[in-house]
Amino acid sequence: MSRIEKAIEKASKMRDSMETGKAVTVPDKENRPENKAVLDKKAVTVSDKVNIVNPYVITLNNPGSPISEQYRNLKSMVVRLTQKQGFKNTLMVTSTSGSEGKSLTAVNLAITLAQEYDHTVLLVDADFRNPSLHRYLNINPEIGLSDYLINGHDIGMALIKTGIGKLTFLPTGRNVADPAEILSSRKMKELINEMKHRYSDRYIIIDTPPVLPFAETRSIGAVVDSTIFVVKEGMVPLYDIKDALDILKDCNILGMVYNDAGFENLRGHYSYYYKQYSGNGDGA
Repeated sequence: MSRIEKAIEKASKMRDSMETGKAVTVPDKENRPENKAVLDKKAVTVSDKVNIVNPYVITLNNPGSPISEQYRNLKSMVVRLTQKQGFKNTLMVTSTSGSEGKSLTAVNLAITLAQEYDHTVLLVDADFRNPSLHRYLNINPEIGLSDYLINGHDIGMALIKTGIGKLTFLPTGRNVADPAEILSSRKMKELINEMKHRYSDRYIIIDTPPVLPFAETRSIGAVVDSTIFVVKEGMVPLYDIKDALDILKDCNILGMVYNDAGFENLRGHYSYYYKQYSGNGDGA
């Protein structure tokens, strides 16, 4: 059992103890002074079920809408494409620039997978530049990914069971001075590899910074199995999209999500790039 799985098990026992009033014995290693504050606050960061009110998390708040149906179509494509040869379970979601809807795509896809697919989904917010997943999920985390990468906190203490299907959330954690250095570190790469192999029967969806403004995304893209590339209609020029995809040329582009698009434009001026980078139109 990996340290992540052990931590999840311990967190579940601690939550149960809050409900039953029974004490839970924690190994001595976890009772070290530097870990005690995290343990004391653990029950606060584990949620029985998050209360999501953001209307953009549409797959939860309006599952019968046409947009939710499109996310279900996206989910079906992702499942099919990631299981063609083995199980490619680590997915990075990114875009050319900010405000294209990559984070909303990540959270809605994760919710759809967790509700309709019989596997646990781990949603990771690795966008230290502009973390937003915790706001969409209506969660106020106290620790997260950066606390593990920088301070060595037990990462399991940062995992939040949302109560939405089998969705678990790993937030960014505290602000860091140099996100590129942290996310490009060997420790981050080792964590992704560990999550991939220890969570071999479940999806890990990682929301990352956009490609053009920041360097760290390509480092993560080189480690994950596949990348979902989000393009918002009319947001960025074609030459920027091409530059971003050229940067990711050594990454496996699973497909492109054409976001906020009118139906009449689906075969318009972005179609060449959609087809080229999504397996001749057979991608996400």
